[in-house]
Amino acid sequence: MPPPVRRRTEEERPPQADTAAWVLAGRAFVRGQLQSVEIGISDDGAIVSVGKVRNDAPRHDVGDGVILPSATDLHVHFREPGAPATVESIASGTVEAALGGVALVGEMPNTQPPVTEVEVLLDKEALVRGRAAVDVLLYASPTNPRALDRLATRAGAFKLYLSPTTHIDAPPPMGELGPLLGRLAELGLPLTVHAEDPGRFGALSEAHDPVGWNWARPMIAERAAVDRLVKLAPPGLRLHVAHVSQSESADLLRSHGHSFEATPQHLLLSERSRSDARTKVNPPLRSEKERKSLWERFLRGEVPVVASDHAPHGLAAKEAPFPSAPSGMPGVETTLPLLLSFVRAGTLGLPTLVAAACDRPARWLGQPHGRIAPGHRAHLVVVDFRRRTRLAAENLRAPCGWSAFEGWEAIFPKEHYVHGQRVVDGGEYVGRPSGSVVRPEYAPRPR
Repeated sequence: MPPPVRRRTEEERPPQADTAAWVLAGRAFVRGQLQSVEIGISDDGAIVSVGKVRNDAPRHDVGDGVILPSATDLHVHFREPGAPATVESIASGTVEAALGGVALVGEMPNTQPPVTEVEVLLDKEALVRGRAAVDVLLYASPTNPRALDRLATRAGAFKLYLSPTTHIDAPPPMGELGPLLGRLAELGLPLTVHAEDPGRFGALSEAHDPVGWNWARPMIAERAAVDRLVKLAPPGLRLHVAHVSQSESADLLRSHGHSFEATPQHLLLSERSRSDARTKVNPPLRSEKERKSLWERFLRGEVPVVASDHAPHGLAAKEAPFPSAPSGMPGVETTLPLLLSFVRAGTLGLPTLVAAACDRPARWLGQPHGRIAPGHRAHLVVVDFRRRTRLAAENLRAPCGWSAFEGWEAIFPKEHYVHGQRVVDGGEYVGRPSGSVVRPEYAPRPR
């Protein structure tokens, strides 16, 4: 009888120095610091060695550039199926991701129709194949208990909304949340939760600016939902809370060892940054005091993940009267470039950013990338910190045509390699739609 098969863990990928098909050389972020190395990359897009490559493979030296692992964005809404391509699509959104240094996106399930059945998920997989510029992990919505087993065999993760949102009309009844979390823990896939308690909302129709929106969807609505999740989450649940907007929620989740994310908008903008609906998001932007408090935790490395919550809408929709304007803003193309500018300024540590944007989100999704190490995928960006620019919507790929960060400083990747293939060169997209649908390859160890 043959011995049982033991699944390889994320740490057990042996180096294969002699199999390098080409070499990327320069200063790279390896084992927590910048050092001059040669990165051997195989024909199938894996990192096979980090150090000195001894064969005669072709060599590309990045000069004054810095080599970083590509980012993973856990939270995007590419609006397909169901929205016009003038707003967003999988094809356009993944090109934006490539230009922003993102090699893997987690695409949310609240499309039209929502991904509540495996047949809808299969249709969405077909939309990715041959059209995506980077890899895509597809979330499913666990609102139909009878569909969970089938969805768990195809989806990459689940997304649970505790308050109504676009195309998800009703959250699970509170009495059913505990059993649902238990079932999802048994299925083993990662679970992201939008944590707001709609029972704590005010009169949403009476909010006429971001300050009023913060009042109508107050911090207590988020805190109450996070409290409930912490109390009900069973052992083994791979729980992640989306777009945490306040420091108390962050501290509670961190103290219980749960993953969570903050977005650039909640880290960098407040309820008074603008008076129109371009900064209308869910959960709302908070006070400047609360924003600074969350930002300080991020700078200290106490926010495990940064994600864009890329959720574009057309300008006409965002310029409607505030109560009827939709929530959401674009961001997959600008998240990493915005934060790299704070690294250059000396405000944000490079290790903190790489951990939150590259390493932890990839590991939470069970993906072997986010680090420059043998056995990991060759998802790599080259950054020239001298190449600063000012964000301008006219220079971005987002079809929606606007950014809440217009005029902010950013540093875009000069080069980007996905599976070892160059997709961005000189800041321009030069790739082809070769992205794949991916699922978790391993369950991450607690860290």
